[in-house]
Amino acid sequence: RQLTALAIAAARADIFCLQEVDNEDALNAFEFGYLYKMIGAGYRKKIVSQGNDSRGIDVAVMMREETAHGEPIEFVGAQSYAHLTYEELGLHTPALEETGNQANERIFRRDCFEVDLRVGGKPLTLYVVHFKSMGSPRNGLTGREATMPIRMAEAQAVRWVIEDRFGGDKASNKNWLICGDLNDYRERVLIEGDEVNGHHFEVRQETESSLNALTAGGFCENIVERLPPEKRWTLFHTRGPAERHLCQLDYLLPSRRLAARNANAQPDIIRNGQPWRTIFPPGQAVDRYPRIGWDRPKASDHCPVAVTLDLV
Repeated sequence: RQLTALAIAAARADIFCLQEVDNEDALNAFEFGYLYKMIGAGYRKKIVSQGNDSRGIDVAVMMREETAHGEPIEFVGAQSYAHLTYEELGLHTPALEETGNQANERIFRRDCFEVDLRVGGKPLTLYVVHFKSMGSPRNGLTGREATMPIRMAEAQAVRWVIEDRFGGDKASNKNWLICGDLNDYRERVLIEGDEVNGHHFEVRQETESSLNALTAGGFCENIVERLPPEKRWTLFHTRGPAERHLCQLDYLLPSRRLAARNANAQPDIIRNGQPWRTIFPPGQAVDRYPRIGWDRPKASDHCPVAVTLDLV
């Protein structure tokens, strides 16, 4: 928990979008017991979704009462879309049927959690998500391939929610941001070699990604793609020396309008909480937090992504 708090504190964000939150009481205890000791009072407002995950892990927003520049952050309201089914949105496909998902089942594995704010008097809507995990290989497919239809439906549903809220063609010209763990990527940095002979890194593009359903037509932008390809990763994946790669699973996707207003904004990816087993490309090494282990303890498998945005 200390390491996780260090990574959160390092982001220096006014607003956090979180995944795998047990409940509001647990989040309050974490903030008071760990964050408070590092950065003092601040993240007093917390909104936690009640989503679909059977383990009870939810998405949430945690925020200050004002920005670092002194502008008020006001909570306006929140809406869960955990109830939406494939049938309601016309998203059920034979591919989903093959994964065991029926038409009357819920689309989101956790939620698409809509949170309306006003920051300095200007509107901002957050869509906090945590898509279906990839899992292990099965039936001759990789875990990513086997679960792709589920994430694709989730991405299409998020876009439907936003377009329904803001009105079709007008939606991309509003102030909103999709935030969260999409459990998918458009590219990987493949890793070969070893400690003795050195490592080799190769960027490999993917032909299919659920992210494409969100960014198609310039609807929103993956702001992390403003970084060079080898610097976009937020997770190290390994199943041993034969299967290792770095990839981006964690996203900030501002609307077209918000991205254009912040054309020069560069995201920060906090990697100091990564375990020692994570293999960093040349020039990217960081100082790990004290007591980081080979695999555990660690802040998380994932790296926080932060960006500073001006609202319009």
